[in-house]
Amino acid sequence: MTARPPALVGISHGTSSPEGRRAVRGLHDAVAAAVAKRHPDATPSLRLGHVDVEQPDVAATLGSLGPDEPAVVVPLLLSAGYHVHVDLAEAVQAVEAASPRRVMLAGALGPDDRLVSVLLRRLAQAGLRDEDRVVLAVAGSSDDRAVADCRDMAERLAAASDREVGLGFLSAAQPALPDAVEAARSGASGDARVVLANYLLAPGYFDDLARRAGADIVAQPLLVPDESAPGELVDIVLDRYAAASARLG
Repeated sequence: MTARPPALVGISHGTSSPEGRRAVRGLHDAVAAAVAKRHPDATPSLRLGHVDVEQPDVAATLGSLGPDEPAVVVPLLLSAGYHVHVDLAEAVQAVEAASPRRVMLAGALGPDDRLVSVLLRRLAQAGLRDEDRVVLAVAGSSDDRAVADCRDMAERLAAASDREVGLGFLSAAQPALPDAVEAARSGASGDARVVLANYLLAPGYFDDLARRAGADIVAQPLLVPDESAPGELVDIVLDRYAAASARLG
């Protein structure tokens, strides 16, 4: 009999946006379908929880599993900042200390070149032209590691698109997105527009802020409600799960 692999527990940030909730649920459902194909004889349990705003939280999500069932927590977060290094790490440690359950925390979704592929597709869908100026819109963080991840993604997008890419933060870090948009506009010529590459997982508060930052066009975030989750994102989740499962033993 094939041993059942550890549970895959996806933990998103959480949002009050109905559209954002549907988009993240769509990713969870797509991962579930892919897991069932990849593990037809021993499908792991799947759960979806949140680190903020929504319920269930991490502890409740892990508590919904069998009492001794091992688990891998996959952060459905684009950068490894405070939520990963502190909130999720402490939640995992607390669960392990209070129960016989073994839990492994996987890496964040980004940086990853597959996310660049999704960003390029969203820009194409938004009607990006050769003369347009591109700014990568990111949520931002007070954690220098997350800021470095965002700068890494801007460099990857610039290399993949063979064009200059600005970077603007919606909170905590500099330059602020409206300032990055203005800087891109001051460097534009002719009919060039400022187009935001939307490095946000789903619609919600930060997506609303991005759309008010002054750009001419704002591409869709990585996940769009009521559309199939990009295969690249599903593959990243499964890869993060597989790597953490191997460490869990």
